[in-house]
Amino acid sequence: MKKISIYIAASLLSLGAFAQDDVYPAKAYNGLLFIKNATIHVGNGTVIQSGTIKVSNGKIEQVGSNLAIPSDDVKVVDAAGKHVYPGLILSNCDLGLTEIGSGVRGSNDVSEIGDLNPSVRSIVAYNTDSKVIGVLRANGILLAGVAPQGGIISGSSSVVQLDAWNWEDAAYKMENGIHFNMPSLMNRPNQFGGGGGGRGAGLSQEDPVKVGLEKVAAIKAFLKEAKAYAAEGNHDAVNLKYEAVKGLFGKQQKFFVHCDIVKEMLVAIDFAKEFGFDVVIVGGSESYQVADLLKQNNIAVILAQSHALPTAVDDDVDQPFKTPAMLQKAGVLFSINDGDETTRYRNLAFNAGTAAAYGLTKEEALSAITLNAAKILGVADKTGSLEVGKDANIVISDGDILDMRTNIITNCFIQGRQVSLDNKQKQLYERYKGKYGIK
Repeated sequence: MKKISIYIAASLLSLGAFAQDDVYPAKAYNGLLFIKNATIHVGNGTVIQSGTIKVSNGKIEQVGSNLAIPSDDVKVVDAAGKHVYPGLILSNCDLGLTEIGSGVRGSNDVSEIGDLNPSVRSIVAYNTDSKVIGVLRANGILLAGVAPQGGIISGSSSVVQLDAWNWEDAAYKMENGIHFNMPSLMNRPNQFGGGGGGRGAGLSQEDPVKVGLEKVAAIKAFLKEAKAYAAEGNHDAVNLKYEAVKGLFGKQQKFFVHCDIVKEMLVAIDFAKEFGFDVVIVGGSESYQVADLLKQNNIAVILAQSHALPTAVDDDVDQPFKTPAMLQKAGVLFSINDGDETTRYRNLAFNAGTAAAYGLTKEEALSAITLNAAKILGVADKTGSLEVGKDANIVISDGDILDMRTNIITNCFIQGRQVSLDNKQKQLYERYKGKYGIK
């Protein structure tokens, strides 16, 4: 009994450790807000010098120069000498589903058992108390596409805003896509199997490409059955897996295909042609090789991680840095993401900054983490740029947000609410400054 009590106490303490300390969602601001004297980066390529943004009840009402500011009771933020940007968007991540990547199983709620889980909804597992969320806000990231992992079809993703009490508050767009992890179509040498010459050489080994194609065929068969199910008016019994993918056939949902190599992307294109899906490649490290084909088939790309080595050993070592500019030139809709689990996605802006040093303009790089990402996630009608009618998701920085030397975020607004930039890391910084008497 004593052991059970100790275990329960330890469990409660560990749950408390995952909570965000002293940081609460901001209250709604129902009034007029003006951000004046700023260099405004709209997100669509336009830059306004000494501009003003007028926000009314959380929506952007006017953007431009020389806007009149009433003298009555309005909130005014003077951003003289500063830069104003749309809130940055993390296109694909496990934020709120995984707190500690390995070793702490209780903090992970990112994958389900089995290969075929389209009915898994990532949004209902999203933890708004994740400590990571505050760190991302402090780096200008205000929205994220949260997706499940594991299996072949992992389930549905949703878009969340990063200042909420619970997942219902956080939900920005529910079930915007179904995620498909492409089986590997690359035949890698195995030292334990035939052809290697190592231990176990000569033993028969099933062709991984053949196995992968068989899995793809099984998924196509499932989708054909789901299409027939969707075409029926009434059902004798509800099939949750078929119900979960109905939105793909009417393009209410997108089909996010996680893959990197050309062979796998060709299969993704085949899905788009056969089923008429709105396909998005997630990863796409070799997407530059088939950029024209992606453009022809209206397939977008979420580039998973720019700060990485290339996929193929004979690629240029800086190929991941150059890929965004090559997709831009080909006219492919793409976003830049940060998939680094060690830094927990906080370097999103700097991934875009690297792309700006390798062929993109600064405004094109900004669009890749704002408006382009919003288009891919299906929320461009509400966010992604500082345009009239959109939510006031706004970041104010002392300098260039893409440059780690000048990226100093001073204010963030989500739907017009000024959100806290405090977070666990800042609290620890202040704590140990005090401990060691550092001023």
